[in-house]
Amino acid sequence: MTTTPLNVEALRKDFPLLARTVHDRPIVYLDSASSALQPRAVIDAMARYYETTHANVHRGVYATAEEATHLYEQARVVVGRFIGAPAPADEIVFTKNTTESINLVAHTWARTNLKAGDHILLTEMEHHANIVPWLMLAEDVGLELRYIPVDGEGRLDLSDLATLMAGVKLVGVSAMSNVLGTINPIAEIAGVAHSAGAVVLVDGAQLVPHAPVDVTTLGADFLAFSGHKMMGPTGIGVLWARRELLNAMPPFLGGGGMILDVKLDSFRPAPPPGRFEAGTPPIAEAVGLSTAVDYLSDIGLDRIRAHELDLTNYALARLDEKLGSDCRIFGPPAGADRGGVMSLAYRDVHAHDLAQVLDQFGVCVRPGHHCAKPLMRKLGVQATARASLSLFSDEHDIEVLIEGLVEAGRLFG
Repeated sequence: MTTTPLNVEALRKDFPLLARTVHDRPIVYLDSASSALQPRAVIDAMARYYETTHANVHRGVYATAEEATHLYEQARVVVGRFIGAPAPADEIVFTKNTTESINLVAHTWARTNLKAGDHILLTEMEHHANIVPWLMLAEDVGLELRYIPVDGEGRLDLSDLATLMAGVKLVGVSAMSNVLGTINPIAEIAGVAHSAGAVVLVDGAQLVPHAPVDVTTLGADFLAFSGHKMMGPTGIGVLWARRELLNAMPPFLGGGGMILDVKLDSFRPAPPPGRFEAGTPPIAEAVGLSTAVDYLSDIGLDRIRAHELDLTNYALARLDEKLGSDCRIFGPPAGADRGGVMSLAYRDVHAHDLAQVLDQFGVCVRPGHHCAKPLMRKLGVQATARASLSLFSDEHDIEVLIEGLVEAGRLFG
């Protein structure tokens, strides 16, 4: 099925920051994998909330308090429907970010259900957010962590998956690598995991903003993602979980808003999702995230994915054509299992030096280990320069990126 191409020139006008110049050059924003830009609609929605509605939720009975509560709970439903949640009003927990969502699962579901000697299966390409909480839990409880290896093309090697799955109670896997751009076969992994009696936690931070995601089709039991990577504000994340799992999980934090009753010697927690949202939640941020979801939905995630896939293929071809073997791109070759994330090494120029030269051309990329040090060691590098695409990216952005890389090569010989 063909999709209508995006009108990128028109979409770019929705993003105020793209009107900026940096070092007298038009800004070329290639860092959406770190944090996406916000369209005017999101900025306006949050400003309108603060100007006309702001009040705490689930407490007051005056008009603006009830309006704020409605907007907050409506955002939960909008976000849930966006990922195909069967019961969006009951299965979406708002957190601070993907990291907090994964920690919530580690401190509630995992501490309740795992015991010494149990196994957790992760992958070598995970972000620290899906490694460190499990390392901490393993140390406390006495768990064993295993890892699905990454092959020479940046894909998961699933040839020994059944063996790795023996005794595993939880599988944690990224839907799309923030370093390699690899889109992992989550449904296949989830099928094997469920047959072995394991639950599946998916880090969706990089995939949810860029391609259609349905939790049922994925076979996920938990899905975590962040607002700021999908053109919403910082300070809000999402945890989706199957309702029966949430109902059986204890609270994560204690305080106001997450209780039914409190006595001096006991308390009763509220049902999910309120059970996991202690204190004043990110209300304005939920309004912004809901608007971001509407913005992405109106454009169409299938169209966004098609645009970014075409542009990724173009970028990989042009980088090879212009820079050849001097430029190493980590991750799979062009194809359907690759997202718009390109981590590169150019000659022997350090990633931070590349990024500083590119900045002189107005190009924003992320240098470093990208919170994936185990993967960096696997790749044999300390850092890469990462360029990541969005719906407003175009071929001109790629050409300016190449122009800056050529200049870096000239400066550093």
